Amino acid sequence: MTNAAIVADSSPLIALAIIEQLDLLPQLYQSVYAPPAVWDEVAVKGIGLPGAQAVSQVPWLTIQAPEPAILEPLLILVDRGEAEAIALAQAIPNSTVLLDDAQARRVAERLAIRRIGTLGILRRAKNAGLILALKPYIQTMQATVFIFALVWLRLCCET
Repeated sequence: MTNAAIVADSSPLIALAIIEQLDLLPQLYQSVYAPPAVWDEVAVKGIGLPGAQAVSQVPWLTIQAPEPAILEPLLILVDRGEAEAIALAQAIPNSTVLLDDAQARRVAERLAIRRIGTLGILRRAKNAGLILALKPYIQTMQATVFIFALVWLRLCCET
């Protein structure tokens, strides 16, 4: 059973790509969106970095810009990618925002937007019978994703 729509931020897309579980998103959600800032961070500025190629090649990811009036107030609270993801989720009826950043999740919660993180996606996939166990993916993420996140952050912020 799939949910209506999910709007993804960069970090969860990268994490799911690195653990080779990016295709869980269209199996769990009818529509998968990313705002332009997320696409730019992952597929443009992130060329050559872990997960970037996998994300850039998925045919089911819809890139859609949020409404500027919804976006602007969020930019003082979180970074552009997170702000665009939250703003887009506000505009898409019955959607969930996919965020791992604690501050961004608090902002989404204050706005009454459903939210889920990478581990929540894995848990939902296990409950749906799409993966057998969580532990191997969590171990892989602990060993790689956070190291790569630091590399992503350093490289993306330098440009």
